[in-house]
Amino acid sequence: MTYTLGLDIGSTYTKGLILDDKDNIVARTMKASGARLQEVAAEVKRETARCAGIDERDIAYCITTGYGRHQFDDRDLQVTDLTAAARGAAFLFPGTRTVLDIGGQTMKASRIDASKKVRTFRLNDKCASGTGMFLEKTVRYMGFDTEDIDGLLENATEAVSISGVCTVFAESEVINHLSNSVSPDNIMLGAGMSLMGRSVQLLKRVKIEEELTLVGGILRWGRIAQAISENLKLEVNVAEGDLPQFMAALGCAILGHLRLDSQLAGREARRAVA
Repeated sequence: MTYTLGLDIGSTYTKGLILDDKDNIVARTMKASGARLQEVAAEVKRETARCAGIDERDIAYCITTGYGRHQFDDRDLQVTDLTAAARGAAFLFPGTRTVLDIGGQTMKASRIDASKKVRTFRLNDKCASGTGMFLEKTVRYMGFDTEDIDGLLENATEAVSISGVCTVFAESEVINHLSNSVSPDNIMLGAGMSLMGRSVQLLKRVKIEEELTLVGGILRWGRIAQAISENLKLEVNVAEGDLPQFMAALGCAILGHLRLDSQLAGREARRAVA
């Protein structure tokens, strides 16, 4: 059995995923990135291999992506997160033509073609209010943990307005809502709807083509995906469970097998000539 590892070394979390040569995901793990990206990436590689029941030396190819993709020395190749997310999305949903990726500190929309290559893309501005970090900061400010976001969103009955285009102004609105005894559930939903609105605007800039696949850690909270779908009046693809957060790592693992296949074909061609 041949195994490849995809490492998505993000600014917030580092994700590792191992794929075998039968296209089975055999293990995936995640760890907060922190400041020591090289060390964390090595830990994620080691832990993912352990969860897969294999030795690290059994990993035939490793591709990195994300913010810290150049920081991990023990890699065979690095690719952009746009390329990796496109491959992962199209692997699970072959009809994908548009990808929205909402990460911890970035938001990206891209259109891909039938060969799974990115043809055009748009990025959010540099403000964190358009990313998942805004939701995490909001929930922590209200005294909850990140794990509580899903429950807060599901229990909300009405989204309060959070219109600030900057995370500082948006946080001021959160403070005002709390001082006016607005429930944390509805504040959380307001923050989520603010994020949804920014994502929809980014998608419109890239000119959506069906099918639309949503990826990134924020999409594991189903109410965000539902709101995007309802706003666009369009069915969307979302992977089950925590897989939206591992989509770029999956794409890297897929590309690893393609590179191995290409190398094997090249060796066989050279033997045939000889």
